[in-house]
Amino acid sequence: MRRPLATTCLLTALLAGCATGPSLENQGAVTAPPGDSKSLTIGSAGFTESDLLAQMYAKLLSNAGYRTTLLTVANRELYEPALESGQIDVVPEYAATFADWLNAKANGADAPPAGSPDLDTTMTALRELATPRGLTVLDPGKAVDQNAFAVTSAYAKQHQLKTLSDLGRSGLEVRLAAGDECVKRPYCRPGLEKTYGINITAVDPKGVGTTQAKKAVEAGQDQMVLTTSTDATLGEFGLVLLADDKKLQNADYIVPVVNRSRAGSEKVAAALGKLNTVLTTADLASMNQQVDSWRRLPEDVAEAYLKEKGLL
Repeated sequence: MRRPLATTCLLTALLAGCATGPSLENQGAVTAPPGDSKSLTIGSAGFTESDLLAQMYAKLLSNAGYRTTLLTVANRELYEPALESGQIDVVPEYAATFADWLNAKANGADAPPAGSPDLDTTMTALRELATPRGLTVLDPGKAVDQNAFAVTSAYAKQHQLKTLSDLGRSGLEVRLAAGDECVKRPYCRPGLEKTYGINITAVDPKGVGTTQAKKAVEAGQDQMVLTTSTDATLGEFGLVLLADDKKLQNADYIVPVVNRSRAGSEKVAAALGKLNTVLTTADLASMNQQVDSWRRLPEDVAEAYLKEKGLL
């Protein structure tokens, strides 16, 4: 994903002193009624998809009568405390990943995972972790960006593969292009072997969904690549996704997270909730492609999409 240049000086000045966020003993932030500030700052994590979501959030909120500002903070360790403190009011997040991150923050790095493949279970855990921090997690929509695995279309056709279960049953030896962490992460090599019985002979450390990784599979050096469900460039390399039919991957549905005391109103929830009825995983993949491959600006892509869907 293409990452914009960081505005380091601005971010340092804005976020100075907020690295730890408000104390959990400060119950005022938790028990206060939902706020409805008329000026809202929407945060982006600095990669294409996050930029697109932040732009859509800003435009929907502006359309609902709010003054909006966008701020890129490409580090969850910075933007999450800023969200708690009210220096950022709204961010797009990923349900299972954010649940695990808050869980580790609250209970330590060795705490059992809070996210799961089940969306309801994940959302319950996420809201239980977010609420004491003065955060409100709004409803998820249909769009999900989770880990996914792709092979070449020729390889899939040759071996009649549509799902990861098909690959496991085939007994084929598979060299997997992925990140270094794939060797130990339960959703990657261990999960593929245990859940699907896939014969992973090696992990080729070329990164998650990188051009280098996809080219290695295209060339036959590797047989499968770890990418994401909103990767719109797979066709350029002749790749297709294999369905995660046993739901190994966690429920990383896209959810808006807001600072309750500043943006916890029903009006904010209603404005952002309009995306839930229209935004799909395929839509996000298409928008990512327009920015990453066609070099369109995230702001322009976001506005065109919202207008096409009748939301602006």
